Amino acid sequence: MRVLLTGGRGMLGSSFLARLRRSGEQFDVIAPTRAELDLRDRESVAEYFAEAKPDAVIHAAAKVAGIAAKLASPLDFLLDNVLMDSSVIDGAIRAGVPRLLYVGTAAAYPAAYVRPYIEADLLTGALESANEGYALSKIAAVKLCEYASSQHSLVYRAVLPSNLYGPYDHFGSPDAHLIAATLTKVHRAHQAQASSVEVWGDGTARREFTYSEDLADWLVSQLDSLEQWPSWLNVGDGDDHSVAEYYEIARDVVGYQGELRFDTTKPSGVPRRLIDSSRAAALGWRPQTSLREGMASAYAALLALETES
Repeated sequence: MRVLLTGGRGMLGSSFLARLRRSGEQFDVIAPTRAELDLRDRESVAEYFAEAKPDAVIHAAAKVAGIAAKLASPLDFLLDNVLMDSSVIDGAIRAGVPRLLYVGTAAAYPAAYVRPYIEADLLTGALESANEGYALSKIAAVKLCEYASSQHSLVYRAVLPSNLYGPYDHFGSPDAHLIAATLTKVHRAHQAQASSVEVWGDGTARREFTYSEDLADWLVSQLDSLEQWPSWLNVGDGDDHSVAEYYEIARDVVGYQGELRFDTTKPSGVPRRLIDSSRAAALGWRPQTSLREGMASAYAALLALETES
């Protein structure tokens, strides 16, 4: 199978790329870099897809960052993601690509939490204000996949994963996810022998995190079975933890003895976000890596990056 992967230098994209390449001759992988292909350029994407002739597309590219960046530049997150997603999906349709897997986000679900989000909760309520621009772009792409499938008899599906973490995260950058940012802050405090680490909010907000390597492994195994999926599918670890708990595990992994200092003047985001992954479980999804194991692996990757630099 010839697979075209976007976002192959991002956290999940890097896990996809490693998994596809481990499969040997089963997959012929094309993974253009940002310098090679601007995914916001609709005509360039269409031409690239027509020449590459992939059998499947995994669209994992996205403009992502933490709460602060999303609050500061909501226009950028909405516009850049809409341009990328519409160009890739349109390019795949025009090139006659029969199957496409789009990586969305559980942040597309409404802010109000009643119970673990099920797939039917999409478009049923207001979005979290800090994530609104980003979430709107993801919802639009999910619906584009649904419409492409029904209108053109294609197998275009979307996965809505929980928050992710793993060894390919952007440690120490504004694009880092919560766990990567937490490990980096605690690591730096440990190095500096600081007495405390600042945590945004009161630490009670609960989030679900899935190890990116586990997710990539399973999604690649599903490329031949996307017909069995609903239009969009939740995939998450199944458990959530408070922000304070993630910091406590980071302290343990790093070996830091300092205190956590909670800044309640800073936003915490929605109080809770946990998705119901029972439909994915029925298709065989089983997370393989415990939170502590995954955070230890991510921290080892952070240390390796520092050694290289």
